[in-house]
Amino acid sequence: MNRLGWLVSLLVSFATLPALAQTASIEASSPEMERLAKAFVGDWSNIESMERSELFPTGGGRRGVSHWRLAVGGTTLVGEGSSDGSAGPLAYMITIWWDKNASAYYFFTCFKDSGSACKVRGTAHWEGDNFVNDYVETTHGKQIRWRDSFVQITSTSYTLVAARDNGDSIMTALITTKATRQ
Repeated sequence: MNRLGWLVSLLVSFATLPALAQTASIEASSPEMERLAKAFVGDWSNIESMERSELFPTGGGRRGVSHWRLAVGGTTLVGEGSSDGSAGPLAYMITIWWDKNASAYYFFTCFKDSGSACKVRGTAHWEGDNFVNDYVETTHGKQIRWRDSFVQITSTSYTLVAARDNGDSIMTALITTKATRQ
């Protein structure tokens, strides 16, 4: 099955899994998914801070919650959340899975903020204790490199830093999210 077919099957399966996920504990299907599950599965309170930029001219912030769970027999990590504040409302779903053949994690994201769509959003890997997702976004017709880094991961908290390449190969942090386990 090609990647698009797999994604469609995965999304269809989400419609039937919420009740199962709430009543049964799903074990991770691989050591790679076990590591993700240990870091993220659970309920979190989030505080987002946006730096002044063309995306957030006056800066901003949001407060919200997120829930991460294993799904599809432990092969997939699903995160859903929402937040609101001076940066405006945000609702999202993030799906992460391990591709053994590619030796990489893949990200699939859906955001409901300013009309963002669902899409595969790069590949991820561990850099020591940090979980890093590298991807490219098109802005004003230009391909811009982005990196989401989950850092300072503990059993009770983590920090997510969304950084963008300004065209000089230097990544500049634009959004910092501090998550605390509920």
